[in-house]
Amino acid sequence: MGQLPILVVGGGISGITAAVEAAEVGAEVILIEKEPSLGGRVAQLRYYFPKLCPPTCGLEINFRRIKSNPRIKVYTMAEVMEISGEPGNYKVKVKIRPRYVNDNCTACGECEKVCEGERVSDFDFGLRKTKAIYLPYPMAFPMKYVLDKDALAPGDLERIMAACKYNAIDPDMKEEIKEFEVGAIIWATGWKPYDATKLDNLGYGKFTNVITNMQMERLASPWGPTGGKILRPSDNTPPKKVAFVQCAGSRDENHLPYCSYICCLASLKHSLYLAEQDPEAEALIFYIDIRTPGRYEKFLRRAQEEARITFIKGKVAKIEEDPETKDLIVTAEDTLSGKKINERVNMVVLALGMQPSIAGMEIPGLKVDENGFVFYEEGIIGCGCAKMPLDVMTSNETATGAALKAIQIIKRG
Repeated sequence: MGQLPILVVGGGISGITAAVEAAEVGAEVILIEKEPSLGGRVAQLRYYFPKLCPPTCGLEINFRRIKSNPRIKVYTMAEVMEISGEPGNYKVKVKIRPRYVNDNCTACGECEKVCEGERVSDFDFGLRKTKAIYLPYPMAFPMKYVLDKDALAPGDLERIMAACKYNAIDPDMKEEIKEFEVGAIIWATGWKPYDATKLDNLGYGKFTNVITNMQMERLASPWGPTGGKILRPSDNTPPKKVAFVQCAGSRDENHLPYCSYICCLASLKHSLYLAEQDPEAEALIFYIDIRTPGRYEKFLRRAQEEARITFIKGKVAKIEEDPETKDLIVTAEDTLSGKKINERVNMVVLALGMQPSIAGMEIPGLKVDENGFVFYEEGIIGCGCAKMPLDVMTSNETATGAALKAIQIIKRG
């Protein structure tokens, strides 16, 4: 093919899908991801819809498709700085941060054993620490360690370099700026949870046992901070009664004005996680409307049958903590009965809204709406949650559509 390559920005499930779909019909693809590993949000989940598969299920086969396809070039720790040009002929400036670990790395883990410095794990949303040199997660792609130089303890660098038999540690790596010439751009930068500290009546950051829906996924994950056991952070005991606060930051003019699409489903899924570990555990779901679009009505019925769920139609007004037990008192109005209720629970999970990862950023050459979602224009095609709030299945459908549009553009170009 004489065409310019397609640039895919974002290496989560949407970006991976778009990249392999385009490359498997003959297009050259450059895939960039700002984290040290591909996988995005799906890698952080315990299970994902529609079949409640573990992330290994969808990611492993796609990683294999990338590895076996010479048309896909992958750059991690890479971010777009600016875009110029027009459909069929773009110049894209990309910044690549140093990993300080080269391709000799076999992920043997000897470096990690001798490292003393620690850093807070973003992958686990602050629920644990990793060593300063770490593997992003057990099935990371690329399967290479990454070094956080700022987190090293005195003497760590010497110990790590001595422990590495493969000369994989390169402390002199520098930041690189690359300029790519591409024919089309697929924008698949995904989503981030809304900042829970902005919801000051819900106690996140003040009360230890108020956690977010993505932190709940990490607690339930077999490679999470508790090895898959759902334990409340204050005392590492299994919670018997958990409140789920729906629309935490969504459908609110002061925060995110739109419905985030997946939050109701996520809380229903979390109630199943609880029931799986303790059939007696209770889930209280405080909601405005339960939204389980399309085929997911069946999932609502399954959750009602398999988990002990009480639905309370009403917005949570405030959350307080009992300082002795660290239990939480949730105050809300039950709009169906008209009564004000106070429920004592062991843990609260905030079903946080879904915000585009690039919200609040300005990238020259990229057009976004007032909420940060990517506008469609001919040569720059948004897909997945960079385009709108979506589940995994629909994200993949938009990614396949984006690949098709991109191929049409480079063919014309």
